[in-house]
Amino acid sequence: MTQYMMSVHTVEGEAMPTGDDMQRMYDQVDVFNQKLVNEGIWVFGGGLEPIETATTVDATGGEPIITDGPFAEAKEWIGGFWVIEAPDLDAALKLAAEASAACEGKVEVRPFQPEPA
Repeated sequence: MTQYMMSVHTVEGEAMPTGDDMQRMYDQVDVFNQKLVNEGIWVFGGGLEPIETATTVDATGGEPIITDGPFAEAKEWIGGFWVIEAPDLDAALKLAAEASAACEGKVEVRPFQPEPA
């Protein structure tokens, strides 16, 4: 089985749901998450705090440099993700369609690189 990351993206300027709409989405995602667990394909997942809470660490030089804020300025960023195990890309894409419907947002699917032999 291959591991895939399915990420949900937030887009600058798009209104974030609130109140009952947000609760409906949380409930839908909880149902989807439980399905992944029940089918034994859940590895890990979670929602992320807003982009403003990011901290960037650069230890490529002598001393680490820690900067408040995201690594890159962008109009889109990851708002949450799942790591799943699926037999192939087609199976992962089918699950991503369910994830997209549950969270009412676009979901990107990417396989992890294979572990070295």
